[in-house]
Amino acid sequence: MSFKRSNSMSGLSIAEESKTVFTELQRKKDHRYVIFKIDEMKKEVVVEKTGTPSESYDDFLASLPGDDCRYAVYDFDFVTSDNCQKSKIFFFAWAPSTSRIRAKMLYATSKEGFKQELDGIHYEIQATDPSEMDLDVLKERAH
Repeated sequence: MSFKRSNSMSGLSIAEESKTVFTELQRKKDHRYVIFKIDEMKKEVVVEKTGTPSESYDDFLASLPGDDCRYAVYDFDFVTSDNCQKSKIFFFAWAPSTSRIRAKMLYATSKEGFKQELDGIHYEIQATDPSEMDLDVLKERAH
């Protein structure tokens, strides 16, 4: 049974699993990343894929479609200049230039409402091209 919460900004609901899986990434470190997609038929944001803690940033990037929009979260581990292990959660709004106009509009208008449901995001990256999500961008933002 799926419980949904309505996102009044766009008429979309957010599948309860989407929030549960985010919490697993954030608190339990069960996932390295989560990719979410909007199911246009159900009008809800659902989990498309999760990455195991051992997967790399390249694995994450390879999981994003080249021609369709997605939301994603990535748990970025790094070591600070004073040798402390840290972790920051990045939210990605992926909208490649080759995706459909309707998809771009739907993801753009729903983004803030969805992001608010995911409590604990540190940084947001909006990208239309993989170069805008280069690992150096994350490193720069996180420090």
